[in-house]
Amino acid sequence: MEMSVPNAVAAAEPIKLDAVPRRGALYRIHHDGKTSYLFGTIHVGKQGFFPLEPEVTRALADSTSLVLELDTRAHRPFEQALAKYGAYPAGDTITRHLSPRALAQLNKALAKAGISLQSVAGYRPWLVANILVGSEIEKHGYHRSNGVEGFLLSAAIAQKKQVHELESADYQLSLFASLDDAQQERYLVENLEELENGKALQKSAGLIDAWSNADAARIATMARELTAGDSVSAVFMDRTLLGKRNPEMTNHIERIMQTDQVAFVGIGLLHLVGENGIPELLRQRGYSVEKVY
Repeated sequence: MEMSVPNAVAAAEPIKLDAVPRRGALYRIHHDGKTSYLFGTIHVGKQGFFPLEPEVTRALADSTSLVLELDTRAHRPFEQALAKYGAYPAGDTITRHLSPRALAQLNKALAKAGISLQSVAGYRPWLVANILVGSEIEKHGYHRSNGVEGFLLSAAIAQKKQVHELESADYQLSLFASLDDAQQERYLVENLEELENGKALQKSAGLIDAWSNADAARIATMARELTAGDSVSAVFMDRTLLGKRNPEMTNHIERIMQTDQVAFVGIGLLHLVGENGIPELLRQRGYSVEKVY
């Protein structure tokens, strides 16, 4: 007599694992017989974003060096730059530099975030604005400890690769200090208003979501939204954080590509977007730039 076999066993198939989704944007750069890679990162994230897509991990494994905006392992230079550009001299406080209306808005936002005025009183308005936006993002599950740079660094260290910085913490934070008192107050107020109406989270989460799905069209849309208009925040993003830095980063990337056999460059996603983005700037300088995805 034949024994019946349960359908589930009879029809058993190999377990299929879900493919790792594509995230960010990846470019392959060719010049003078050398190949390097550009990968768009985000500075905050979730643990579920890792591991990255196999094309990214293979590109990093094939590289001889990792290039980041900053080596995030170096805490002291960042802390020194924060003290230099983000804090007032001893005895001075933010309350002396804000209008009564702006100070009232700040107190309201701090109370909502559960942050005391005393704890940030010595900080300049641009830094307080960034702290509050960062706090709001963290409440919704996005953490700097899960930023892409940390994942890339861990992999590069395990693979015993050289790590290069494109910038210094001193330089990055000096850009915010280029805003005068009136601009800093406006920058703070704009961010407080967007925290209040939900746009701050909407913009940040929108960009992170576009990155997590490698959604090129939405990434481009988010870049336009973040740089459009005449607000201090948008103009600063467009002209300084992107417009000024992109050509400087491109210069540095060129120098690294001339000396390193294969460089894997991981930089903020917005630096790769549009006609003034680093891929396009490299094309204009005679590099062959191929978008992998």
